Amino acid sequence: MAARSRLTPEREAELYEAVLDLLREVGYDALTMDAVATRTRSSKATLYRQWGSKPELVAKALRHAKPGSVAEIDTGSLRGDLRLMLERSDTCQLERDSALMRGLAHAVTQHPDLHQALRELLIAPEMTGLDELLRRAVERGEADAGNPALKLVPHMLIGAVVTRQLIDDKPLDQEFLMTYLDAVVFPALGV
Repeated sequence: MAARSRLTPEREAELYEAVLDLLREVGYDALTMDAVATRTRSSKATLYRQWGSKPELVAKALRHAKPGSVAEIDTGSLRGDLRLMLERSDTCQLERDSALMRGLAHAVTQHPDLHQALRELLIAPEMTGLDELLRRAVERGEADAGNPALKLVPHMLIGAVVTRQLIDDKPLDQEFLMTYLDAVVFPALGV
């Protein structure tokens, strides 16, 4: 892959936002490098030179949209850490991202290359950060190291985000997420 220095951070952010907008509009299957090139007034060759493939571009665009690393969060308590992790996303972004996640959940079953790119560039770093957050909670004595719910925290959180609209026909918001933490995640962890 060519050096990324050819794009300014502002231009890179603009390209990533265009990719996410297109994903929301047409879904992964209909998203093409041609459409991204047209939307961003760039060449398809530039996109392939910078990102190599559509799955890599999509995964990096999603990673770029995340507000910092989970591993950076350390309020001194698991309750504070998980709350801050969820508070970092604004409500409008959460709603848009949950729709995007639902669409991508289907796409990964059809596209192994997308699945691999998302795991490597988006999911693995987030899981590492969340594992670190939970490890610190165990070290502080807030959670029992043998609690099987520790390994299920990502499943619980992603499930809440993805299914809110589906089950309740309501948009995802901070109030729901905080209630979910208090009613489901913290009790499961013994916090």
